[in-house]
Amino acid sequence: MTQFLVKHFVKDYQNTKDLAVRTSYGSLASIVGIACNLLLFTVKFVVGLVLNSVSVTADAFNNFSDAGSSIIGLVGVRMAGKPADKDHPFGHGRIEYIAALIVAFLVIEVGFTFLKDSFSKIFHPEELVFKLSAVLILVLSIAVKLWLGHFNRTLGKRIDSKVMLATAADATGDAITTGVTILSIVIFYFFHINVDGYVGILVAAIVMWAGIGIARDTLEPLIGAPVDPALAGEITSLVESYDGILGTHDLIVHNYGPGRSIASIHAEVPKDTDVEKSHETIDRAEREVSKKLGLLLVIHMDPVDINNPKLAHIKEELEAILQKTDPALTYHDLRMVDGENQINLIFDLVVPADYPEDQAHQLTAAIMAEISALDKRYQCVITIDKSFVSKE
Repeated sequence: MTQFLVKHFVKDYQNTKDLAVRTSYGSLASIVGIACNLLLFTVKFVVGLVLNSVSVTADAFNNFSDAGSSIIGLVGVRMAGKPADKDHPFGHGRIEYIAALIVAFLVIEVGFTFLKDSFSKIFHPEELVFKLSAVLILVLSIAVKLWLGHFNRTLGKRIDSKVMLATAADATGDAITTGVTILSIVIFYFFHINVDGYVGILVAAIVMWAGIGIARDTLEPLIGAPVDPALAGEITSLVESYDGILGTHDLIVHNYGPGRSIASIHAEVPKDTDVEKSHETIDRAEREVSKKLGLLLVIHMDPVDINNPKLAHIKEELEAILQKTDPALTYHDLRMVDGENQINLIFDLVVPADYPEDQAHQLTAAIMAEISALDKRYQCVITIDKSFVSKE
């Protein structure tokens, strides 16, 4: 069913790097979500009235809020697809995250409302009614929600959309919620124990937790998340594949919405190679990697000395010291100013982003001492640099 819908409603569906295609995926997911959730709301609301169950009614209005969320998502996706203009040179992609954040607060609000209703049911319980046909309808709704979760998860992975993946998690949580609701009805039928209010609290808690999860996932790119390791590896390997580029460092990626990223990276080139030739290589890498990965890549060129045997020996010594001190440490931009009585070693020391400032400075002092022990003429000029790539 998922592939059928994608093939028939998303033009050029395989070109997921294209922003128009991404927008079509988002629109399709929203429209399917609206249709499914309105259907489930209607069915569950009627069943809740028939069974006189607050937990079923809470579950119904949860689906109604999901339909409203899908409408907000649809508007958000459409607005996020607007092209760049003079006031928004990087486009409107982050509107999709803002829309998802609004959805998260709506989900939390629905959960809180039914949390209060559930407490009321505990103190003022009402008789539940068991109808097999109604329970079977609820079981069918679980199947719909599980499919909807699979649908959003498949599309979310295909276009790398955190919003869709969050929606998929929400749909799966809804299926669990309905399952727990059915359990309360069955318990009442067989044991005559009314746990409807308590189950309503559980349902409300699951709904609110899902809302908090969506908020967390959408706040990350708005605040500024680290570079995904997979994307970082893809960018560095592609840039380093060009003849004349020896290595890379200082990768930074700024996210301006799904499919709208700007990246910058430093590329090391031999310092004795003709500058124009190296610049031509850098320009070509920028164009080709940008097109292949669907982002805007800016490359800074760093000339390095590869023909100095003394510097090569110092590099080996420095790498051994860093490995012994902390395997997470790396360095780049090592330069040597060779004097008769003093040899200055200038380099950037890269530490993990979560390194405390005092610990980084202690490491710097320890590394300086280790290097000076190799040769008293060695004097280090170390700049602390932090990695922007996620550990995960």
